[in-house]
Amino acid sequence: MVKFRCSSIGKLMTEPRSKAEGPLSVGARTYIRELVAQEIFGVDFEFSSKQTEKGLLVEEDGIALLNRVRGLSLSKNAERRQNDWITGECDLFDAPRRRGHDLKCSWSIATFPIAVADCEDKLYEWQMRGYMALWDAGEWEVNYALVDTPEHLIGYEPLQMHMVGHVPEHMRLTTWLVTRDIEKEAAMWEKVRHARAYYQEVIETFDRTHRLPELEAA
Repeated sequence: MVKFRCSSIGKLMTEPRSKAEGPLSVGARTYIRELVAQEIFGVDFEFSSKQTEKGLLVEEDGIALLNRVRGLSLSKNAERRQNDWITGECDLFDAPRRRGHDLKCSWSIATFPIAVADCEDKLYEWQMRGYMALWDAGEWEVNYALVDTPEHLIGYEPLQMHMVGHVPEHMRLTTWLVTRDIEKEAAMWEKVRHARAYYQEVIETFDRTHRLPELEAA
């Protein structure tokens, strides 16, 4: 049976606008059909951008910034975990404190959140809740770090929006804390159960409506 990535849980958790939609919203169903299409054709729809490329290139810089500002000594996690419903590979996990850390390196000063109110995002919240379930953590942080952008990615934007090494480090880290909630976790499993059933329904419908011509004639 399909296991959903932590990063996709938020797309399943959107509430239907009416009871007629059933347990899954229109958006959730659309996303599930996209997942099925990826499975059928063996193509990953994820695409790269200069923002995501920066995140990959400067990840170690972001981790180092977090460690220095917070007095931590965390290193990149390389373990993928799964349960009956979901799978995920978190960024950082502080086992003694049972606290996880997700790292997001902002594209530029313009996109760096300076307040927690600018950090809160439902997609990220559900992603962290997935990690908390997999790592049995009580809390999970979303850490936004602002570090220099590799020059070859900047393009025509002003350099001062991207070269930030002169700014005090404590001003370049904003943290949003998500606390574990068992009731929300139960709601997550219920939603994933419905998503799994719809996923299977889509596969069966595709198989029925895309038969070989000779089989259809028979």
